[in-house]
Amino acid sequence: MPRLSVIVYGPNAQGHLTELLDSLEAHPLPDAEVIVAAVGDWAQETAGRHAPETLVVPLPEGTGDAAARAAGAARASGRWLHFVHAKDGLPAGAPRLIAERAAELDAAAGTEASGTRDAPAAPVDVLLFDHVTTTWQTTAAPSRDGRHLAAVGRESRTLDGRADLLRLAPLLGNRALRADFWRAHEARFTTEDEPLAAHTVLLLADRIACLNQVAYENRVLRPESLPPRAPAHRLTLIERYESLLPLAENRRTVHAVLYDLMVRDLVRTFAREDLPEPVAREFFRRASLAAVRWRPEGHQRPPGLEGVRHALLEEGAYTRYRAFQAGNRARRAARTAVRSCKRQVGAKVRDHQYRRALSRPVDPELAVFAAYWDRGVACNPAAIAAELAELAPHIRRVWVVSKDNAALLPPGTDHVVPGTRRYWETMASAKYLTNNVNFPGAVVKRPDAIHLQTHHGTPLKRMGLDQMDHPAAAKGLDFAALLGRIDKWDYSVSANSHSTRMWERAYPARYTSLDHGYPRNDVYYRATAADVRAARARLGIAPGRTAVLYAPTHRDYEAGFTPRLDLAALADRLGEDTVLLVRAHYFYGGAASPLTGLRRSGRIIDVSSYDPVEELCLAADALVTDYSSIMFDYANLDRPIVIHADDWETYRTTRGVYFDLMAEHPGQVARSQEELTEIFASGAWRDDSAAKARATFRRRFCEYDDGRAAERVVRRVFLGEPEEALPPVLPLEERTPAPTPEEATA
Repeated sequence: MPRLSVIVYGPNAQGHLTELLDSLEAHPLPDAEVIVAAVGDWAQETAGRHAPETLVVPLPEGTGDAAARAAGAARASGRWLHFVHAKDGLPAGAPRLIAERAAELDAAAGTEASGTRDAPAAPVDVLLFDHVTTTWQTTAAPSRDGRHLAAVGRESRTLDGRADLLRLAPLLGNRALRADFWRAHEARFTTEDEPLAAHTVLLLADRIACLNQVAYENRVLRPESLPPRAPAHRLTLIERYESLLPLAENRRTVHAVLYDLMVRDLVRTFAREDLPEPVAREFFRRASLAAVRWRPEGHQRPPGLEGVRHALLEEGAYTRYRAFQAGNRARRAARTAVRSCKRQVGAKVRDHQYRRALSRPVDPELAVFAAYWDRGVACNPAAIAAELAELAPHIRRVWVVSKDNAALLPPGTDHVVPGTRRYWETMASAKYLTNNVNFPGAVVKRPDAIHLQTHHGTPLKRMGLDQMDHPAAAKGLDFAALLGRIDKWDYSVSANSHSTRMWERAYPARYTSLDHGYPRNDVYYRATAADVRAARARLGIAPGRTAVLYAPTHRDYEAGFTPRLDLAALADRLGEDTVLLVRAHYFYGGAASPLTGLRRSGRIIDVSSYDPVEELCLAADALVTDYSSIMFDYANLDRPIVIHADDWETYRTTRGVYFDLMAEHPGQVARSQEELTEIFASGAWRDDSAAKARATFRRRFCEYDDGRAAERVVRRVFLGEPEEALPPVLPLEERTPAPTPEEATA
């Protein structure tokens, strides 16, 4: 008997079923089964491609979700059931996450009492977990459920003891049900109203457990893409709560929370839905009756305007409520007009200040630096600023940093916040403006000012104007405005001739290309054995362990980070002596996760927010990435690189690339997690063929990086030295990268 039955149900809405089943197939779990209650020919055809590993239950076109869930559950043999709609998604590793937590609950409720228990615990009926929401516009937005889940902790509870769990998003997908519990109450759960079913599950459960971890992706389809619903359908909201509240009778706390949810939903629906007048009046009348009928004894209305809305609803005062709404709209419109006027006046004042500053002479000893859209001291600008302090300390260095990131700056860093008076005065006065992205279009390029564009990576993916044929990458980019910004560049820094050619093609303008190397990569030739040991010590990597840095890139066609590896499984296969440094916004972020034990043992370290990234590279024995430009920088260290390219064809087609990474790779290439694991298990990650591929890659892409790039840039741009007077680029065979971790501890 499998631990978990994942029951996928419904039609292949907008093709999302394909993606869902592919993700399940890419991360199989021995203790789980997948059943697809496939509605219609398209869903059946899609599910059939995943048989026999996936059990397909064919259902006729038009079968409702409730019937589809029931049909899938009837074929399930797992101890726990997880219902996943065909339009939704599962983060990589989610079934493992649920199955492992379910195993804990089953063990606690087992017949064999453990040494630490006098008797088995009562069985848990429902396991709740967190989710993210994806819409047609955004991807993986976090929910607000985490604080409720975290408050419960690891122990199982009754709903009466944790009634706030009713405030979780009412989805069947963010909860797993014990199979026996489902079968005992199946008739109550068989409804097309999913929130009704989700709340009923909680109200009927004897005990509930929580997992403060994301294990579901709720995809909200664009309403205009769905069949229209009659306005009278909104009346079913009232019917939902009329069905639920009897289940809360004689349960004081549960009743109070459920009542608050009902009134909140009724008020919001009435306020936000543009209902025809007859429907609106009937909705308000019935909502008022429900609010009075189910109001708990001693119930206190919320304070402020929300309390006024509740009072008017309970009184059935439809006309006064409409007048109240109209008054609120008028007040909001007036406040908006005042704010808009203030913004316009403020903008005019700032524009006047900026214009006045532009009329003053440029300050030849003032340099402005910015990186990554004003996030702080980082990347090539940081390396140039540090070298400038050594070679030309008389030039003042001011960083542009957003208000939110200003507190993270190194102590004593002179900085300005965008939009402030000093910001505009500084931008107008500076002789030198350095950025690894573009400054805002409103920044005026003065004739005697110098704009230095450093970029922030060697391009594999298409950039600039080359994105015009790839809308997933461009995402509405204003190419005319882009051209206006690049026309301000005086210099463009390049790490290799490939980059120089691509920049000149993607950003056609009259700037001068500086084939000097990337300043941020100087550290890979200057770092000592002591620096490498110190970097590993700061990360808590024990001597003798192999550290693998996993640094995937962003997919433009996903609009958010999607985990592509089951890190728990990978860590298990790599063994006790390997540490994974994970640099990504990974969904294993909570305290309760299958990675918790691995974190405690130091086998997985989350370095997503760790800066600088160059220090991570120094600490790592090997790099695993997909299409990130970090591969070009890391190649300077001449250490093993493994490419995990499970979606290369999709990435290449949607994003556009400048060369075939599968043919011109820096080491071994894995097209699946299984292949990646085998590369490390067999030792192929550092064999002769990997070294040969890396040598070819280094010759092409580490062309100008030799440890003196920042010096060349500072001398050329800030000190005005001629090209022929700069330190020449050292040939590759004469360079000595920083020692490997193994060499550093020898």
